[in-house]
Amino acid sequence: MTEPVIDLSEVSRRHDGGPPALDRVSLTVRRGEAVAVVGPSGSGKSTLLHLIAGLDRPDEGTVTVDGVRVDRLGEAGSALYRRAKVGMVFQFFHLLDDLTVLDNVVLPARLAGAARGAARRRATELLELLGIGRHGGALPGRLSGGERQRVAVARALMNRPALLLADEPTGALDTAAGQDVSRLLSELHAEGQTVVVVTHDPALARSCTDRTVRIADGRIVEDGPSRAAGAEPGSLGAPEAVR
Repeated sequence: MTEPVIDLSEVSRRHDGGPPALDRVSLTVRRGEAVAVVGPSGSGKSTLLHLIAGLDRPDEGTVTVDGVRVDRLGEAGSALYRRAKVGMVFQFFHLLDDLTVLDNVVLPARLAGAARGAARRRATELLELLGIGRHGGALPGRLSGGERQRVAVARALMNRPALLLADEPTGALDTAAGQDVSRLLSELHAEGQTVVVVTHDPALARSCTDRTVRIADGRIVEDGPSRAAGAEPGSLGAPEAVR
């Protein structure tokens, strides 16, 4: 069995003295898995994502991602951890409107100290791989929602992260664009990328992941397969193409 990328043990988190947003949650995600975390608003799924991403700390328990004890990191360490280990895709893209598509994708590598030429070559390859290479010189505002989300995915993959976190990645898209992004996440998983999708949409979970973790009232209430046995994700082509 492959080693875990995510290992949460007895994690609890409370906000402002209220009831626990997460209550003694333990969760393991192994390398190469695609996992959906689903639940209604207020269930604790966003808190779980923030803890995995190092954007918050638990009150109790441990959070380990790709060998890093995330719960022990300070602010600077958390920023370095996210830069090296985690790629994040958000509902509203979070692209910089005054930078070109290519420069948006290059940015994480430059922040990590990569040489400009090497960073631009990788960014160009990712944009081509994701079918938007022709838009490299455009500003994000000229692209459709689905295209902007593909740019966000390329940016998230720029530093070859051990983990791709997607937070409601289709929530701001129309149905056709949402299905396009869902297929893209499925294809990335098929190429070996570890993916965690946080969503309130069970249909998205079924379409692009092989395991669904359901959260209610801060606890995991269900953990099982996302799709019927034998269903196959898509393919981007060459194995490990996105790595």
